[in-house]
Amino acid sequence: MFDADSGTETGSGTESRSQGNHGFDPTSRLAARKQRGLRRNLSPAEDVTARTRFAPDPQGERPDFEGEGEKKLVFAANNYLGLAADGRIQRAAAEAAREVGTGAGASRLVTGDTRLHRALERDLADAKDTERALVFSSGYAANIGTITVLNPDVVFSDELNHASIVDGCRLSDAETVVYDHVDTAALADEMAAKASGGAEDERWLLVTDSVFSMDGDIAPLEALCDVAERHGAWIMVDEAHATGLYSDGGGIVQHEGLSDRVDVQLGTLSKALASQGGYVAGDEALVELLVNEARSFAYSTGLAPPAVGAAREALRLAREDKTREALWSNVERLREGLESLGYEVLGQTQVLPVLVGDRGDALALAAGLKERGIVAPAIRPPTVPAGTSRIRIAPMATHLDEDIERCLTAFEVAGEEVGLL
Repeated sequence: MFDADSGTETGSGTESRSQGNHGFDPTSRLAARKQRGLRRNLSPAEDVTARTRFAPDPQGERPDFEGEGEKKLVFAANNYLGLAADGRIQRAAAEAAREVGTGAGASRLVTGDTRLHRALERDLADAKDTERALVFSSGYAANIGTITVLNPDVVFSDELNHASIVDGCRLSDAETVVYDHVDTAALADEMAAKASGGAEDERWLLVTDSVFSMDGDIAPLEALCDVAERHGAWIMVDEAHATGLYSDGGGIVQHEGLSDRVDVQLGTLSKALASQGGYVAGDEALVELLVNEARSFAYSTGLAPPAVGAAREALRLAREDKTREALWSNVERLREGLESLGYEVLGQTQVLPVLVGDRGDALALAAGLKERGIVAPAIRPPTVPAGTSRIRIAPMATHLDEDIERCLTAFEVAGEEVGLL
């Protein structure tokens, strides 16, 4: 090493490092994940349509789709309305790039706030029945930004809430009380216990997803509002897997007529709205506070104008009944078909978790489906509890009748091979 004061060599880098090893060992950690069956690999897709080809993980090289055979049917995407490859969405994105630019160029608090951002926020606020909305760079950023700005003393969080909610709770440094999944009575007990021993001036926040992405079930929002209001707590609902799929492009909050009872509504633009980013919707004061204090908003470049343009057009299409009707028709046909084969299908939404139970059986079933041209991954521990491994099916509005039949046939044949039917 070189001593800047004396101008002389003081020893080799090896000698200096021999005093201790304070580095990291990614190789060993990856090996440990592989040994536990937790090693993940990327699998590049040729496009984001309902039918595509996937290349083996190329690591740092270019994906090679040659030799991968016919396109596979994708029943694993959150592109619920199938709009990510829709020509109208693509044209809206291109028009935004031409008129405004390909990137916002700065934080929205500097120069990255455009008329497009404001137009999308007005449309979102209208769909969510709120005074105002604010667009973030991702749903993840929206969650951690909002929870930390609210700075609650206590957060009551459903045990299956999304990781971004969990991380928001951690970053807020609030006391987090995790209640049993969609169990309103358990939540009521937790709040009553805190009320009996807590300070009267504590700020309480109840946070829940509306649609849970691995179980396909719905939070009992009206009952949760009743419990929260009994204690004067705020309620925050993440509509990531519901935005755009219900009446007038809203989510479960709108479907159940609860817009005036939910204090904070969040969601993403990257699922049914086929774009990128997240949003928060609420009253004017809430949004202004987020503009001023949410670090994940202030210190991120504004959402790229093409993404804004795409999301706005997707929201417009989602508010048309026929766009949603095609999805719900496919959902009903798949659920009925799978249940008629003898499978147990959880939930009551567009997410169709086919319960298998055993981890090995779920992996074998997923492999059998893939051999028959169906992409539907096995979801296994630790993502879900032990003994509840499953295949998560997510149909799109753009799947054709023959696609649904092919999926059901694959489940029948592969299920028999694995010994599940």
